[in-house]
Amino acid sequence: MTKEKTLDDLFHDTLKDIYYAERKILKALPKMKRAAQSADLKAAFDKHQQETEGQVERLQQVFEMLGKRAQGKTCDAIEGIIAEGEEIMDEFKDTAALDAGLISTAQAVEHYEITRYGTLRRWASELGMADAAKLLDATLQEESKTDSDLTKLADASANDRAKGRSAA
Repeated sequence: MTKEKTLDDLFHDTLKDIYYAERKILKALPKMKRAAQSADLKAAFDKHQQETEGQVERLQQVFEMLGKRAQGKTCDAIEGIIAEGEEIMDEFKDTAALDAGLISTAQAVEHYEITRYGTLRRWASELGMADAAKLLDATLQEESKTDSDLTKLADASANDRAKGRSAA
């Protein structure tokens, strides 16, 4: 007879998923930075890489709180988003639309992370893990701000360049 799965199990499983995703993102960001054309987008990828390193450390703290080893579990969603980003880098290399495509990929990553961290924070609270909820909320706030910053970058210049007109 198999053991009944609980919210604790689901929390741990989802934590492994986002841990894998964050580490995968850390590997993808330098490539995206190299591909980016604008200095502002390169700087945004740089900043997000530093933030992501801190986010991985926070996740490791949450694993410690659970008394579990920090380990990832293959996240098909992030694999797909990163693969799409690589396609954009290949198909739009050296074009005016590349940065807009990179921003769209980065925002797809952010939106995935926002859903995961929002859920994990809620579950941590429901499971009485206030300290873990605080750590997860700190990351959620960073991810939301990054998404907002990327929107501003797209609106300020990348989308206009992609249309073939310079930003006003």
